[in-house]
Amino acid sequence: MVPDHKHPVPLNDCITATIYFLRTLDTYGVDPSRVILCGDSAGGTSATSICQMLVTQPDLPKIRAQILIYPYVQGFNFQLPSHQQNKNIPFLTLSNLGLYMSLYLDFHPSWTSIIMQNAHVPPEMWKKYGEIINVNSIPKRFKERGYQPMSPGSFNEDAYLESKTLLHTTHSPLIADDDIIAQLPETLLVSCEFDILRDDALLYKKRLEDQGVPVRWHHMEDGFHGVLVSFGQKGFYFPCSLKILNIIITFIKEL
Repeated sequence: MVPDHKHPVPLNDCITATIYFLRTLDTYGVDPSRVILCGDSAGGTSATSICQMLVTQPDLPKIRAQILIYPYVQGFNFQLPSHQQNKNIPFLTLSNLGLYMSLYLDFHPSWTSIIMQNAHVPPEMWKKYGEIINVNSIPKRFKERGYQPMSPGSFNEDAYLESKTLLHTTHSPLIADDDIIAQLPETLLVSCEFDILRDDALLYKKRLEDQGVPVRWHHMEDGFHGVLVSFGQKGFYFPCSLKILNIIITFIKEL
């Protein structure tokens, strides 16, 4: 739990638990051909990052599928349409996202204003990964609620040095090599319209599909970030959460 246990402790814990589980499936009576990794928000980041790591581990059972619910998959561009449109919508505002990143990766929150201008990314990285994070890959209909294209701020090397972990594949699995992406398992992706991370999911969907990975995508027009936690909560329940849960159940049953 942050801030007491910062990066890389949470991800290492997830990796350790996953590998232990995969090596002891008999203990739990689990079919090694039907293991699924699932996560929402930052948990979606961990789930797909671990899937990417495991494709290089031939001694472990292959993951059958990954379920990613409004995942965070890139730390390069914080001026995508969904960031602009939903920057003030709970439960994840743009300012809160910056704060959570600083707590998790242990850099001072004062750097977040520069990061939100995309000024922490070296020009050579924009050149290398620009097509992967290209806003033109986001369908036109997701820009209709308002979008103003913005060029990155002037590169700030100090901000880069403080936050460069953001640009590593463990925190930006969107930029993993093609040969890694191509080996990922069948994927369920759920995005929400009123979520600053909506376009992360859209970009990852395209990335997976471009490399031939089967993707089932569901978009919640009435959804917002974190809505799944409201399922079963008396007095704080949103029907969208039941829709997402049913989508997950159906996906698993049909594998």
